[in-house]
Amino acid sequence: MNAIIKKIVEYFNGKRIAEQYPKWEKNLAQLQKRIDYNFHDLTLLRAALTHKSYLRRQYSDHKAPSPFERMEFLGDSILGFIVSRELFARHPEEQEGKLSKLKSKIVSETYLTLKANTLDLGKYLLLSPEEAQSGGAKKPSILSDTVEALICAIYLDSGISSATRFIKNHILSDYETTVTRNELVNYKSILQEYIQSRNEEPPRYVTVAEEGPEHNKIFVVEVRRGSDVLGSGKGATKKQAHQEAARLACQKLGI
Repeated sequence: MNAIIKKIVEYFNGKRIAEQYPKWEKNLAQLQKRIDYNFHDLTLLRAALTHKSYLRRQYSDHKAPSPFERMEFLGDSILGFIVSRELFARHPEEQEGKLSKLKSKIVSETYLTLKANTLDLGKYLLLSPEEAQSGGAKKPSILSDTVEALICAIYLDSGISSATRFIKNHILSDYETTVTRNELVNYKSILQEYIQSRNEEPPRYVTVAEEGPEHNKIFVVEVRRGSDVLGSGKGATKKQAHQEAARLACQKLGI
């Protein structure tokens, strides 16, 4: 373990989080069984599942590095490398462009969230009370980051072979079917390419309403071509609402 990671783990151990939450230990044992991997150093698993909001809420030392964020950073690179290597081996006839598109779907926030939900990762997260109350255990941004932090934890615990096995068994499992799900089809890109091919002005996305309380807001977005409304979508984020509006626009245009 390099000096930087060792310093982070020592910082984490010093907070004695596990002693404050004895039930968490049972959950961690359950998760290890679920992913078919037993950690030699449970501190790494605890660090990967302790969201930055918890540490910053509980402790005044805000300048200390967040293990979660740093592990997510390294896990992202490990995931990208292994997915690239696997796709390279599994699709020997495919051109670089198609492999790149396939990889981008697999490492996307949406795809990783689907896999996180399959493992029920939100159940094992340690969040601040505020983050938990706002639905943090279900947020795509947090769940996808947790997958990457978990990959890093496995890698630091026993190396690239174990990380590869986890990715192959739990991230790349059934990937060819998963990437065709509506959530992973980039309807905005499809609509953009269709309209550009007809030499027309690119579509515009307009937020026409915001519904619900501040902590649980729903955005309503219209996609327009000139003065025509091609589709209207709703979502918990503007990005999701854009995607839904574009999906309905593609459906309406038959593309």
